[in-house]
Amino acid sequence: MQMAFYFDQTRCTGCYTCLIACKDWHDVELGPVDYINVAYIEKGKYPHPYVAYMVTTCFHCANPECISACPVNAISKRDEDGIVVVDRELCLGKDNCSLFCVEACPYDMPRFGEEENAKMQKCDFCLDQLAEDKSPICVAACPLRCLDAGPLTQLRAKYGNIHEAEGFTYSEETQPSVVFKPKTK
Repeated sequence: MQMAFYFDQTRCTGCYTCLIACKDWHDVELGPVDYINVAYIEKGKYPHPYVAYMVTTCFHCANPECISACPVNAISKRDEDGIVVVDRELCLGKDNCSLFCVEACPYDMPRFGEEENAKMQKCDFCLDQLAEDKSPICVAACPLRCLDAGPLTQLRAKYGNIHEAEGFTYSEETQPSVVFKPKTK
């Protein structure tokens, strides 16, 4: 089984509730570490403007490049659900590593704080919530129900198999576990 995210780009208004709920739930300090990105996309011009938002997180790829890039094997993929996790005790930290995981990830998801020798952090699919058969906190918090999560096969059966959206490029190499309802122009 492979856990995955669904994002309905047609509903998102860029309210940042997912990002704020995530930071709060995981006690992530204010600063450069966000487990979720919310990007604003603006194209066109009057009288035909186009605005969309793209929510990205760790997509727990089928073939995560960050795993092979880590020199100390601090990143792994769980067999039971395909969730990519980091062992922060094994991580060398930003001052002692060349940050290969950051370079390897096409979605810029490995994050390091500002503190001395900060250890890598990223979305862990809210493993504590998953253990209680609950949705990740970003999904539960979204007021417009733009996000969903679950087994990739179930999300594809429910929402289709679209893996491209405005502001997102699917990597055939890493195969991110995500399904979209893209906003069209």
